[in-house]
This record gives sequence, C-alpha cells and structure tokens, in this order.
Amino acid sequence: MSNISVLGIFVADISFSGNKIPSIGETILGTNYNIGPGGKGCNQAIAIARLGGTVNFISKLGKDTYGDLATNTLRNNNIDTSTITYSNDFQTGVAGIMVDKNTGMNAINVITGAPSTLTINEVEKHIEVINNSKIFLTQLEIPKEVTLHCLKKAKENKVITILNPAPASEISNEFFKYVDYFTPNETEAEFYTGIKISNEIEAKKASIKLLNLGLKKVVITLGKKGLFYTDGKEDIYIKALSLNKVLDTTGAGDAFNGGLAFALSENKSIKEALNLANQVAGLSTLKLGAGNAMPTLKELS
Repeated sequence: MSNISVLGIFVADISFSGNKIPSIGETILGTNYNIGPGGKGCNQAIAIARLGGTVNFISKLGKDTYGDLATNTLRNNNIDTSTITYSNDFQTGVAGIMVDKNTGMNAINVITGAPSTLTINEVEKHIEVINNSKIFLTQLEIPKEVTLHCLKKAKENKVITILNPAPASEISNEFFKYVDYFTPNETEAEFYTGIKISNEIEAKKASIKLLNLGLKKVVITLGKKGLFYTDGKEDIYIKALSLNKVLDTTGAGDAFNGGLAFALSENKSIKEALNLANQVAGLSTLKLGAGNAMPTLKELS
C-alpha cells in the first residue's frame, strides 16, 4: 500500500514566458512556451515521488490527449495510477500560465475539467488506499464535500493529514477538526484570517488566529521570505534559500507540500521536515514549468 496518498487534480500547464505579464487589452510577443504536467495535486505527487516516496494519486481525468499526458507523466514518475477515475464526458483540465521571465512571477487561469466532477462514490472505491496511508495530502481544487469526506476517513484511520488550502476559498469549520498540518501561503493565510502578512510577526499573529479555529499545526509559506511554523508551543522561522536565478515560481508551493509530506513520512523531526520542504521549494524555481521542475533527492544539498 501507498505510504502517502494525494487527492487532487491534474491539469496540463501551458505556460507562456515573456518580458512581462500582459495587462488587460495588451498583446506582447513572448519568448517561449511550454506544455507540461500541472495541477496542485499532481505536482505534489511528483514532488514526493522524485524524493523517493511511495505515492498514490487519487483524481479524475478525461479520455483525451491531456489525459494521456497525465497518465504517462504519473507512470514515468512511478506514481500509482490505479486510483484514477476516467471520464468520457469531461475534458482533462488545462491551466494557462503567464510567466514574467525576469522575475519568475506568474498569473494563472485554471480550467479544472474532469476532476471538478469527482464524487464521493468515485473516491469511496479507493478509500482503503487513504485509510492505509501514513500521510494524506490534499488541497481545495477538488469538490469540497469529497475533500472533507476523505479528510474524515483519513483521521478515523489515524492517518496524518495535510491540507494545503489552495486556491483559498470558504470552507466550513468542520474541516479544521480533521487537519493536522494546515499549509497556506501568505495570500491564503490572509484570506482565512484577514491579517496581511509581510513579515514573521504578522505570520505569527495569523497563525495564532488559525490555531484558534481548531487547527493543530500551521505552516505559512512566505515566498522569498521563507516560512513560519507554529503548533502553539514551538515557533520555527526559516529563511528561503538564497538563489541566483529564479526562473519560474509556478509550483513552488506544491514542491513545499510534497517535500513536507515526504519528510513526515520518513519520521523526520518537524524542523528537519520544514528544512527539507524549504529546499525542495527553492530548487523547483530554478527550472521552467511545475510538475517537471520538481527536484530529486540527489539535487538537495
């Protein structure tokens, strides 16, 4: 059985690189484009697999060219695809990504497609995979009732749960009961707390507000400022890696979550786990694309 199970979406990322991200009504001539695997769940599963973790990906795909790209990508990364549902009626998802090649910053439009129709009945067919995992990792790109159902089942079976609340959207307080690690970035943390975060002090303030909702452990990723962790007793602040040339930040948060899940599955201490996840996230920004930019264990210093 899988050591880590990931519930999430696959989308084909079509990224366009140029000297800037176009404004509304503006056309620019870009420099290059790339089609590769994306979607938070898929990126996280690839990150785990490349670090050497045993991972199962629970999702839904269309029977189309991008669905084939997904299946091939997953298999090439040794990710178990037996938990994927295939749909004749819905397309595989696609994301259009505009990348500013000077800063690596991006703007993204995601069409989720088939995974947005995933049902509780469909995931129930694979629920044993979650129940027998050590870690269950998910996000908010799958229908929420399905996500909540899986988090509940995982906790009933004493599985460690990680919720990466991305994209940020309203969730009921019930979610917080079933989450061990809550991993928003600073924008998502602001959405849930109303606190704008630009430094460690504000990150701590937001984290306390999140713990008061019933969460056990909070990790706020702060982009180039690093990360802040608290469980109410221990606070950890880690700076981001200092990197020479950031090419593309797409998927860095997914790299972090994959790294964290992998490290926890290896019984590392929280400090070691956060350091490893921080490294994985940093290194992922040195390559173009999302899923394909995930580093291997060998690449970590």
